[in-house]
Amino acid sequence: MSIKDRFKMIMERERLTAGAFAESIGVAQATISHILGPRNKYPSTEVILRLHQRYNDINLEWLLTGEGEMSNTPDSSIESGFDYPLFAENAVNPSEVTSHAENRKEIASETPVNVPKEIVKQEIIYKERPPRKITEIRIFFDDNTYETFKPEK
Repeated sequence: MSIKDRFKMIMERERLTAGAFAESIGVAQATISHILGPRNKYPSTEVILRLHQRYNDINLEWLLTGEGEMSNTPDSSIESGFDYPLFAENAVNPSEVTSHAENRKEIASETPVNVPKEIVKQEIIYKERPPRKITEIRIFFDDNTYETFKPEK
């Protein structure tokens, strides 16, 4: 089994596309494409360390050599392919057992105190500018000459 196959196994376990996998470990999508591609470029140490940092349950020896188990945790529900549902019944909190009302405490919230808001007055002053007058007009020609025109006063 090549390192390319081990990368694919991790992606399958995490149910990620190559792009999402690359993003999750903080590398460019092209980097993962090169590793998974037909030329089978061996990943750099940085890529391997980023993968191990993000998925720290992955056995580093397995990732590098293919020896041993994929995960450092032997009873990993993720590795077995079984995702434990968020609201599943379990022995700690079976759904048939209802909590008794005497065990519940309800705390009344304090009545809200309305703090009066400060009134902010803002004054806007419009200043008129004096009318502008044309004092000079210059026309430039393509032979690098120009003419100046001044209004009569």
